Order: sequence, then C-alpha cells, then structure tokens
Amino acid sequence: MLPILAFASAALLAASAAVAQTYPARPITVIVPFAAGGPADTLMRNVALAMGRQLKQTLVIENVGGASGNIGAARGAKAAPDGYTLLYHNLGMATAPLLYRKLDFNPLTDFDYIGLVASSPNVLIARSDFPANSFKELLAYARANQDRITMADAGPGGPSSLCGLLFMSATNTKFTAVPYKGTAPALNDLLGKQVDLLCDASSTAAAHIKAGKVKAFGLTGRTRVASLPDVPTLEEQGLKGFEMLVWQALYAPRNLPKPVIDRLVAAVQASLDDPDLRAYLAKAGFQAMPKEMATPAALQAYLKAEIDKWGPVIRRAGVALN
Repeated sequence: MLPILAFASAALLAASAAVAQTYPARPITVIVPFAAGGPADTLMRNVALAMGRQLKQTLVIENVGGASGNIGAARGAKAAPDGYTLLYHNLGMATAPLLYRKLDFNPLTDFDYIGLVASSPNVLIARSDFPANSFKELLAYARANQDRITMADAGPGGPSSLCGLLFMSATNTKFTAVPYKGTAPALNDLLGKQVDLLCDASSTAAAHIKAGKVKAFGLTGRTRVASLPDVPTLEEQGLKGFEMLVWQALYAPRNLPKPVIDRLVAAVQASLDDPDLRAYLAKAGFQAMPKEMATPAALQAYLKAEIDKWGPVIRRAGVALN
C-alpha cells in the first residue's frame, strides 16, 4: 500500500509541476460583470495588459452586465476551474449577499481567491449653491434640515448608494434617496441643482470640483488622493473610523489547481509594479493595493470583513432586493 501511495503522490506532484510550466497555454477570459466603458471595465483592461505581459498571454475581457454585477459573478462561479476563466469584481461581491434574498452564487464558498488589485474612494459632493460651505456646516445644516435634503445615487446596492447609507449611519441622519440608472445622470442632476448631495467616484467628480461646479465636503477613504490634494477625508474632519472604498479584486471558480493560483498571484503582484499600470491608476484616481493584499488569504479576509462591516448598515436601512 505504501509504495502505491508514494507513486500516487509522486504522480500528483509531477502533474502539478506540468500545469505550472504550461499555464497559460491559451488566452484567459476575464469576466467583468459591468458594462463596457465604466470605471471597473477600464481599470481591468489596463490590469489585463499588465498581467498579459507577465503571463506572456492575452487576457480577453468579457462584459457580462446586469443585476448589479450578479449575473457576471454567477457565470464566473460556474466556469470550469482551469484558470482560463476569471472574475473581476468590486465591493459588490461583499454586499450582494446582504442586499439580495436569492443569489446564484456564494462569494464565500464558490470561488478561489486571487487577490486585491486596486481601490478608490468616493467623494461627498453637493450642488454649487448648497447652503453649507464646510463639512462642519454640512453636519449642522443636515441635522437641522434632514427631511428637506435629497441625496442622489445610482440605485440600490451601488457604491454611491452604499456610501450614502454609511454616511447617514455615521452621522445619525436620514435624507431622501433619489435613485438614478447610473451615476452619470445623478451627477447631471446635481450639476443642474435638482438634487442636493451625491457620493461619487473621486476620479469622476474631480474636474467638476476643480471647476467650482460642485462643492466637495470630504473623501471617503483614509488618505487624500493626488487628484484632489486639497480635499480632506471625512475621517480627518471628525468621522473617526469612516472608510468606504470601491475596491477591485480577482477571483476564479472554486477548485483551481494551486500551481495555477500561484501563477496568477505572482502575475498580479508583478503587475502592480508595471509602470504603465501605475501611471493609469494615478491618473484615474485609483490606488494600487499593497502586494501583501494581492494574495488569496488577504482577499478572503478582506471580503469577510467587508461583509461584516456592511451587514449592520444595510439591515439598519432596511434595504433588500428581489
């Protein structure tokens, strides 16, 4: 029996080594569960170029939009676990099981984790003629007039909506939500002074802030961003512990061979040093994740922490879909 076991172990090791040496032998499909042209899609296309240089293979983006990313995520979970189909998703991976009563995938059990890639904060902005001119004035005005304040968002479950929920929870306020089919129309109505507040991507809002078309009250990350050096974080203005990041990560279907996972992790980590990718991230307002976060263990822990963080906020708001 022992010789047979030894032979089986040797065969398994040999097979693993062979996989590691030959992978990837053909193009890799990366599912992006959002429409083409959006921030997540554009970011992953730049990541794909950097990873392709490391893997010496092409990464092909497949946009599978719908249901706030859930359709694409379900397809990623059901793909063959061979390393030739990956899933790229944002913080919606953590909030989906909290927002939706029924999902066709489980973020905690249906995937192998590759690693975190990048993140970006939102920025709390207001119409240009909003009465408050500072974060301190905003808090005072909001608490005295919260029933009159409207807060635009891109629909339940999206980053702008989640940001608004977290802000209201942290400040013990409640505004009237005005949902839109995307942040672009929400921002347009804010520019048109038809709504009061919006939590938008810092990269999108930066030009309007600099032009004085909207007022900026604070970033939702823990650190300032290069594109908006004069805009402080909400935390440094008194909301201790406040952090809302739109983070991006790579996943694979469950049961991916470990040599393939190791190869992908190495490619992601090396890509974070790619000068072209870093230049894009800086220009677009994203921050590359530290290499120690671009690992399966770090992503798994981060995902669980985000689920624990958003659970009370979403339950308190009474938000539930389908």
